Amino acid sequence: MSSLPRKNMSGAEFAMDDEELATRQTIYRPDMLKGQRVIVSGGGSGIGKATALLFARLGAEVAICGRSEEKLSTAAAFIERTTGRPVFWRNLSIREPEAVERFMGEVHAELGGIDTLINNAGGQYPQNAIDFTRKGWFSVIDTNLNGTWWMMQEAAKIWRDTGKPGNIINVVCTVERGCPQMSHTCASRAGVIYLSKSLSVEWAPFNIKVNCLAVGATKTEGFRMYPPEQLHYFRKSNPMKRLSDPFEMAEAMAYLASPAAGFLTGSLLTADGGQAQWGEAWLAGRPDYFAEDNFPTGDAAL
Repeated sequence: MSSLPRKNMSGAEFAMDDEELATRQTIYRPDMLKGQRVIVSGGGSGIGKATALLFARLGAEVAICGRSEEKLSTAAAFIERTTGRPVFWRNLSIREPEAVERFMGEVHAELGGIDTLINNAGGQYPQNAIDFTRKGWFSVIDTNLNGTWWMMQEAAKIWRDTGKPGNIINVVCTVERGCPQMSHTCASRAGVIYLSKSLSVEWAPFNIKVNCLAVGATKTEGFRMYPPEQLHYFRKSNPMKRLSDPFEMAEAMAYLASPAAGFLTGSLLTADGGQAQWGEAWLAGRPDYFAEDNFPTGDAAL
């Protein structure tokens, strides 16, 4: 979608391989989420796949959805093989409210209920905002904001109508300092954050909790969207000077789904290595205006 030149990369070099995911130790006890019914959107790869696997390892019944049938079927087979637990999956676009409604009904019928919804699906690409096409802008906003909303609303309807409690975890990004060259995702994710805060109050009478997890530079297949020559900025984007991985984010979501987070709603949990306070990431190329050798020195700086 971006006009920037890219090298031909599959993204596999950035992903955690299945063996690492399957054998990574977790701090949580194996039965912590036993009996929980959990939906993970974007569950075919990256953070979503790691989250679905971890939740299954912790005893949850898991349903995943996404756009790629191949990724979903492969991820489901991997999780089932690793944990011995069945995984319900459907390929769909969360931009389509009718498809979301059908999926939620199917999951509710198949699993006998829904306890936690994890809205992980989303998409973006690096580009200077002035060059966004209308199609590109609508695509990101429709997926990240509208798609998340359709998922939230359909789950909430089920919880309201059945009188059961619900828990929503929305995956977003850090927006406090803005996201230059990612303005579309910044706008959509900020919308999700403040939508979540609003709904945490409005849906409290239905016993529905709504929280967000803001993820930082996390090494996934999604890195293929960025020009290789700019990827070094990810390591400069936080004071810890390192990348996270999907399993770290999955453990943060396990916390939000656990009884330990029972008093959290309307909250934004930020797991970004301190990026919100420090750092920069010019993923479409650092503009000459901000080049270090263009800053004045000596008397000229005064």
